[in-house]
Amino acid sequence: LEYMETKGIPVVTVGQKELPGFYSRNSGYISPLQLNTPEEIAVLLATKWSMGLNGSVLIANPIAVENEMPAEVMEKYILQAQEAADAQGIRGKDITPFLLQYIATHTDGESLATNISLIKNNAKLGAEIAVAYKGL
Repeated sequence: LEYMETKGIPVVTVGQKELPGFYSRNSGYISPLQLNTPEEIAVLLATKWSMGLNGSVLIANPIAVENEMPAEVMEKYILQAQEAADAQGIRGKDITPFLLQYIATHTDGESLATNISLIKNNAKLGAEIAVAYKGL
């Protein structure tokens, strides 16, 4: 979060105070800014860019409650996957696909279903923000 701040990239969490994790709604970190609607996010984007502040905004969109996996469960699998990657010397561009595959295998596909749900939810929010931005 501090790195993003130093680069002038605002971090916004949608609908909750806590920054979400990848597979779960909680990370243990408080978000610098909470906005609750696509319209509020569109206004933030328009304001930033109208002031000549180029660049991005990191929008942290929590996974739906019904699709999340508990952080403490996922942490175990993530650590195991990282250890396996280290042991096999997997680095660079190969690390993310390896980690995702390892975790999907060890969660019997549940993490993959969660990831797909997150992708769909992010696409939906992105579309809603675009529509709201166009309407400003």
